[in-house]
Amino acid sequence: MNTTITLKEVDYEQPTDGAVCSTKHAWARVPAELSQDERAQLKDKIRRLLKEKNAVMVSHYYVHPDLQDLAEETGGIVSDSLEMARFGRDHAAQTLVVSGVRFMGETAKILSPEKTVLMPDLDATCSLDLGCPIDDFSAFCDAHPDRTVVVYANTSAAVKARADWLVTSSCALDIVRALKDQGQKILWAPDRHLGDYIRRETGADMVMWNGACIVHDEFKALELELLKKEHPLAKVLVHPESPADVIALADAVGSTSGILNAARSMDAREFIVATDNGMMHKLRTLNPGKVFIEAPTAGNSATCKSCAHCPWMAMNGLAGVAQVLETGCNAIHVDPALIPRARLPIDRMLAFTAALKNGQPVAGLVPNIGAA
Repeated sequence: MNTTITLKEVDYEQPTDGAVCSTKHAWARVPAELSQDERAQLKDKIRRLLKEKNAVMVSHYYVHPDLQDLAEETGGIVSDSLEMARFGRDHAAQTLVVSGVRFMGETAKILSPEKTVLMPDLDATCSLDLGCPIDDFSAFCDAHPDRTVVVYANTSAAVKARADWLVTSSCALDIVRALKDQGQKILWAPDRHLGDYIRRETGADMVMWNGACIVHDEFKALELELLKKEHPLAKVLVHPESPADVIALADAVGSTSGILNAARSMDAREFIVATDNGMMHKLRTLNPGKVFIEAPTAGNSATCKSCAHCPWMAMNGLAGVAQVLETGCNAIHVDPALIPRARLPIDRMLAFTAALKNGQPVAGLVPNIGAA
């Protein structure tokens, strides 16, 4: 069976205006495409191994459709990074196979330290994680000791352990708004676009780490306006990691789950979607009567009109899942000394969002603390 891995070099524009670090050496290797017979054989093997190993698959919306479908077919889940970790924590399986990027595996391990967490490729990472190294981030926090440290889920275990709060794009507005209402000033990391969106929406006093997602940072407002003219009835769905001028063109701004909900509930047949194109599989599966168009990341003269796919998410493949289940390789390890401190901001967020969902008071869940 052909499981050859090809190397794909990733190059992208670096943040300017005082960027604190460089991620220009980022790279990814993408598994070769498999034949239908090879895919079928690997799926059968994975199904058998999941049962034998008391394991469950958790897959992100951005990975290959085969990994999304197989996770659901075998009792696992397809979701965002935090729900993946929460599902793994609450599932009876003792082994979690996380198809996504490294910080997702680390978050799963933080919430389930007693379980084995495996990943198809341990080198699958994230530009936001790469662009926020712990030593530089700690120095940034030390320079602003009066601020509450709020970090996005797309960060390392070490950065999470330095934070007061963890947020996802689906709960960030609510949590930052609650902190602002208590008079707290925020230190935000790492995505500057998401942070700026939150600041505009909440009016919170925020200082920003200068990071960006290499996928969402590439969406182009001018090209999006031209595409809207071609599809005048289409609604525009945008992830808040996108630039402000792209967000300004949106009919709905939201996390991966927010985009799914908007596509299902909005009265439109066509949608232009500004997020990783791995989302298209789930959008089209759940909305078979609707049309989804990828938002542009480049102009008409470009080889690729929209290249909105994370190269590290693309490193996940069926062969990798089968290999880790068979051999136990690619296990995620988090320093045991870090886990209690890294779990604190996660549990704080989970308590807040659970109370919000159940209509319970959240004020008591927002402690008046400064930087950790």
